[in-house]
Amino acid sequence: MLTNFINKLQLTPLQGLGALLKGGEWLIKESNADDIFIREDFNEEHLMIRDMCRQFVRTEVDPVLDRIDKLEPGLMRSLLEKAGEQGLLSASVPEEYGGLGKDFITSTIITEGLGDAFSFSVAISAHTGIGSLPILYFGTEAQKQKYLPKLASGEFIGSYGLTEPNSGSDALGAKTTARLSDDGKYYLLNGQKCWITNGGFADVFTVFAKIDGDKFTAFIVERGFDGFTQGSEEHKMGIKGSSTVQLYFQDCKVPVENVLGEIGKGHLIAFNILNIGRLKLCAATTQGAKSALNISVEYSIAREQFKTAIANFGAIKEKLAEMAIRVWVCESGLYRTTAWIEERQKILQSKGKTYTEALLGAAEEYAIECAIAKIYGSELLDFVADEGVQIHGGNGFSDEYLISRTYRDSRINRIYEGTNEINRLLILDMTLKRAMKGRLNLMEPAMKVSDELMSIPDFNESDDGLFDQQKKYISNLKKAILMVAGAAVQKLMMNIDKEQEILMHIADMAIDVFHAESALLRLMKLTEKNGEEAMSLQKDIVCSFIYDAADRIHKKGKDALNAFADGDELRIMHIGLKRFTKIQPFNSKAAKRRIAEKMIGDKQYVF
Repeated sequence: MLTNFINKLQLTPLQGLGALLKGGEWLIKESNADDIFIREDFNEEHLMIRDMCRQFVRTEVDPVLDRIDKLEPGLMRSLLEKAGEQGLLSASVPEEYGGLGKDFITSTIITEGLGDAFSFSVAISAHTGIGSLPILYFGTEAQKQKYLPKLASGEFIGSYGLTEPNSGSDALGAKTTARLSDDGKYYLLNGQKCWITNGGFADVFTVFAKIDGDKFTAFIVERGFDGFTQGSEEHKMGIKGSSTVQLYFQDCKVPVENVLGEIGKGHLIAFNILNIGRLKLCAATTQGAKSALNISVEYSIAREQFKTAIANFGAIKEKLAEMAIRVWVCESGLYRTTAWIEERQKILQSKGKTYTEALLGAAEEYAIECAIAKIYGSELLDFVADEGVQIHGGNGFSDEYLISRTYRDSRINRIYEGTNEINRLLILDMTLKRAMKGRLNLMEPAMKVSDELMSIPDFNESDDGLFDQQKKYISNLKKAILMVAGAAVQKLMMNIDKEQEILMHIADMAIDVFHAESALLRLMKLTEKNGEEAMSLQKDIVCSFIYDAADRIHKKGKDALNAFADGDELRIMHIGLKRFTKIQPFNSKAAKRRIAEKMIGDKQYVF
């Protein structure tokens, strides 16, 4: 039994990460390579747990993918129950509630390891995330004792009801109501919820409704409560095997003891759970992208045109390399953030916070990075799936090839856990609010950039160190963000929230810089350990990404500046932007060929 095996594992504590940055602080402070956690830091137990997940997908899920997509009655639930028997549903649940009580890095590794199982990945992520965590983090002791052991084992399947036909991104605009019954024993829910994952077979639902018309509150609703019904299965473009239904409440009787959290504080549950969900979604899409890349590498080797494998064509090598670059970079940002959350949780617990308070506080601290991870991971998988179809040519459009299912299933990731547009808007919004509250000292670094903008550039800076040039690039790209964002805030003031296009341009700049720095730090740490020669291809990956990111950041910066500045101000800032995004010539074609040829030789993603 995998549960018994996992229980026997004695995970070594995470090595201290040195100076732990606050959320968003990477923009204004330099990080040391030794201060970040990378996937190459996984210990033996981490790797064994990940292998268990990969084995489960290969033996239990892959052979029945077509049956899952046909929504064969009972099949998905039986797979979730098997996962529960093997301990894959209970990593985040403390031991006192029947779980394994593993750390945040381990639970993220499990999410990644199960991330390429298509509709099953959606079902298990929904169950272990939004289906279980609200009760774990916000439930009373009685609620935890009643529900968590069964959710951890798979006896109960969890689900989550927030979205309504007329309230998606505007979650607080929900119309479902709850009123106290005359005898004071029940809340009577009336309304409907839509796009409910696992809704067709789940036993326990976290449902949000407004008490007295304005007190947004969460409730634990069980299947079988009077007045609770569900609609038929939705027919979707992708994730066809994921149960998705509407829920209907007609004077649904929910016992008062099933109020989850505080009355009127449902938004705390909804939004705090999303922070963790966004990071975990990145973990799942990273594995999905790796698998799609492997499929594409294998196909390019096997497929011949003009009497040679298409893997030998430069156009195909370019695609494979770019896919690999983005996967490696995504991993770098993912586990950097994951370790930050775990370390912050430990610090908060050492100060007397409960497990729940500490983890939620840690996730909130890095909400900016969780939003960045969600965006990058979901768009990574979309990119890799799309290029994979292109490499397959006409065959990629056929259901006989797995890349077709990958393409269909990937699209939803940019929508749920908060659309990527909403997450982009949140990145700068959260950053500015933290600056206004004194949590981030943005003013001083922004003023230094402003002063530098008016000074004569220093052309005598030394780039003699191994990665001095790349570190200088990252530092300058951060200055580009501070310059554009600072000017936008100064010019637009309180109206900046209405300029969504500008906010999203700046967010895109931040997403690229965060991942460029994370990738560089990972490379530096690996080079210190393994030597420069052993990391030559990883250096190709990082240099290629920074080279391309600088152009993207320059374009996004120009688009933002052109939207609110003019005259001499615009001219000066364009000059500054060009200075801060300047990159020396780099032969990215040669680097990408080396990356692709390594994968083609090994017939898989190897980095």
